[in-house]
Amino acid sequence: MKRREFITLLGGAMAWPLAARAQERVRRVGVLVNFSEADSEGRSFLAGFRQSLQDLGWTNNRVQIDLRFGAGNRDNYRKFAAELAALAPDAVFAATTEPVTLVQQASPTLPIVFVGVIDPIGSGLIASMARPGGTATGFTVFEYAIGAKWLELLKEIAPAVTRVAVLRDANVASGIGQFAGIQAVAPIGTELSAIAARDAKEVERAIADFAREPNGGLVVTASPFGANHSELLAKLTAQHNLPAVYPFRYFVGAGGLLSYGPDYIDQYRRAASYIDRILKGEKPAALPVQAPTKYRLVINLKAAKMLGLTVPVTLLARADEVIE
Repeated sequence: MKRREFITLLGGAMAWPLAARAQERVRRVGVLVNFSEADSEGRSFLAGFRQSLQDLGWTNNRVQIDLRFGAGNRDNYRKFAAELAALAPDAVFAATTEPVTLVQQASPTLPIVFVGVIDPIGSGLIASMARPGGTATGFTVFEYAIGAKWLELLKEIAPAVTRVAVLRDANVASGIGQFAGIQAVAPIGTELSAIAARDAKEVERAIADFAREPNGGLVVTASPFGANHSELLAKLTAQHNLPAVYPFRYFVGAGGLLSYGPDYIDQYRRAASYIDRILKGEKPAALPVQAPTKYRLVINLKAAKMLGLTVPVTLLARADEVIE
């Protein structure tokens, strides 16, 4: 072969992958999250998701993200689930149980990757953790056994507490499971009661009634109600001088005392890896649902001071973040 012919052939071969990339169809990913567009912490979760997609090669010229902010509103979830389904994306990323359920109802065949789901089997989203078996897979927010940790932390930061109210969402089955997990580990001498959250006024009355007796503390379980009323709950616990433990950092950011829960940025990043695998041809049915691998302990020293609490040095040393 002549030298000129060889160079021509080599140049053509090198151009093939470039030409294929230029002709590649731009993929489409729908995103439905449970927070508002103004939520700075939520936007940091999304930034982690986008960055992980880019690290995996899904740059802006290869994938289009259709983003919707549900802001904890059921009507928003239903509307946006229908909108995303109508766009016929290659996959949908959704946060928390209700948005996932509504996307499934809007389009039963759409592949879905979720985060923030408490009980995916009990919610009917999957058949099993190891082999989900349907169109959805993703990352659970935690296991019910975390209730033991919440109670332990409450007793550690407020040793005088002998009465504990557990705030659970009356509208979701997972609230019962979380309460049962706490009830199973409550030490002897600790009086445990439940507050069923249906609406804000009812919760205000229940917390006020509970706080009339001394040595009380509160555990707020993970729920749609809590997510949509974090500022109210932080305000009520301060007003009634109740030490409280929360499942997520945003409660502490709103003025709450202490939170222990999954690292959500990590979950959003890991979710991007599942979106990547689905875009490359894998099916959600065969991708196992995973539990969190990172948890964060956040303490608000200002809230502790207002409650008259001295945070143990050993607890401060374990904290991932301390808010001054």
